[in-house]
Amino acid sequence: MTPIPCRRTDDSRFAVLPGYPWAPHYVDSLPALGGMRLHYVDEGPHEAPVTWLCLHGNPTWSYVYRRMIPVFLAAGHRVVAPDMPGFGRSDKPVDVGQHTFGWHRQVLLEFVRRLDLQRINLVVQDWGGLLGLTLPPVEPARYRGLLVMNTILATAEAPLSEGFVQWRDMCRNRPDFGIGRLLLRGNPHLSEQECAAYDAPFPDPGHRAATGAFPEMVPDTPEADGVAESREAARFWAEAWSGRTMMAVGTQDPVFSPAVMEALRRKIRNCPPAMPVAEAGHFVQEHGERIAAEALRHLGT
Repeated sequence: MTPIPCRRTDDSRFAVLPGYPWAPHYVDSLPALGGMRLHYVDEGPHEAPVTWLCLHGNPTWSYVYRRMIPVFLAAGHRVVAPDMPGFGRSDKPVDVGQHTFGWHRQVLLEFVRRLDLQRINLVVQDWGGLLGLTLPPVEPARYRGLLVMNTILATAEAPLSEGFVQWRDMCRNRPDFGIGRLLLRGNPHLSEQECAAYDAPFPDPGHRAATGAFPEMVPDTPEADGVAESREAARFWAEAWSGRTMMAVGTQDPVFSPAVMEALRRKIRNCPPAMPVAEAGHFVQEHGERIAAEALRHLGT
């Protein structure tokens, strides 16, 4: 495969990461990566009864799960949290066109297979859900539970929400928006160093192809990349899913509102009513300790 042109964020940018003490792990041999390096957190015993696979969205990285990971580890479980290509400590393609629904999905499928993850509780939010919810239909035996937060299935059966259209327009008009400042706006409890950790992967505009590409990747027509896989996933979750499910919703999210999340909940077989997180918006993981504790009760055994 032809190598994918990319940039690598210098390790010095990650010298101060409050609440995120875990050593980096890397894989660069996945066929879809084209020689790029993918970073992931991998903590807890590999023989643990549960593996929590935590998938982030745009424009965050595995740092967004730092409040939830310790709760799962304290229960004796394993946690795996990759940084998607273009985010976090993973390499960053320089070509916006490299970022497609199909390519990112293939990377995740190969990643799960390479680590041979089993007994997975899938944890998803934002693009972690758009992509991650399409993974279990391919290899359902690997998955035992689902924790779903502020996301959608990208079936292109309804118009894009006004909140999302506003977000996409902002990304088009202000491609260099401050990521830490964005997180702080809905999470005033964040420290200056925590906000800096969200900015750390992106030292200059040349590292930010992904943050501009992802809003444009959301499928909005039946022919769009990812729609067929998303509709197959919708059938799986409605008809074939037999694991346990928990939903947590940041109720202040203007993009994936409680009404949007309720529509998704009704599409997931045996999904109980959502846990509302009244103080949270889109980045609900920033209030994740309580969510993780509840998830252990619902999904952990």
